[in-house]
Formats: sequence, C-alpha cells, structure tokens
Amino acid sequence: MGSHYTVSTEKSVDEAVAALEESLRERKFGVLWKLDMTATLQAKGQPFNQPYRILEVCNPGEANQVLTSNVHVGYFLPCKIAVYEHEGGTVIGMPRPTLLINMLGDASLAETAARVENALVAAIDAVK
Repeated sequence: MGSHYTVSTEKSVDEAVAALEESLRERKFGVLWKLDMTATLQAKGQPFNQPYRILEVCNPGEANQVLTSNVHVGYFLPCKIAVYEHEGGTVIGMPRPTLLINMLGDASLAETAARVENALVAAIDAVK
C-alpha cells in the first residue's frame, strides 16, 4: 500500500468532480471547498494549463471524534482529494488518511483513520 490512493477514470475532470461530490454525500462527507488550481494559478499570471481541482472534504462526526482526541489532527483536516487531467485521461487521488494519522504516533486514532480512508476509497471507486 502506497502513501496515496490514485485511480483513473474515463470521465472528464468536471464530470468526475460532480460524480465524486454525490458519491461523498452518500457516505456522509461534505465538500467544504473546491479549488480550481488551474484558474487560481492563471489569475496569478502563471502559465499552468492542466485541468486540476482540489476538493477539501469532511465527515463532521469523524472530525469531531479525532479532534477531541488529539488537537494535532487538525494539521491534516479537512481531507483532500485531487481530480486532474494527466496524459490524456482523468485521475482522482488522495493521500491516505491512515498514513497521515500515523505521523502523530497516536495509536488510538488508527481505527477512525482506517474507517475514513475506507469510506473515501469507496467514494472514489464508485466514480471510476
């Protein structure tokens, strides 16, 4: 298992983002923020043309549980999922919450991190 979970899809970036939002909602995750990295960089005069979106997602119950247990978890919240064009296709990926949580050395958070990771993987897999 790598440090990230990444899949390819036949959908366009916009189609994948829309499908991902619905898939996340079904699993009780909300999209707090969507960053259009391409538009942001271009607005700052950068010649970045690759379609690239970053979604910040959260399940309020899970976030409350881990933050109540360890305030340092906030360094990793909300969870991020990237959707971008790469080599003619669309890619959806995220850093694995289980590995991020392990950085804190707090074994009591492992079960929640695994539950969150499994839900996010399922949400991504439902889109591909």
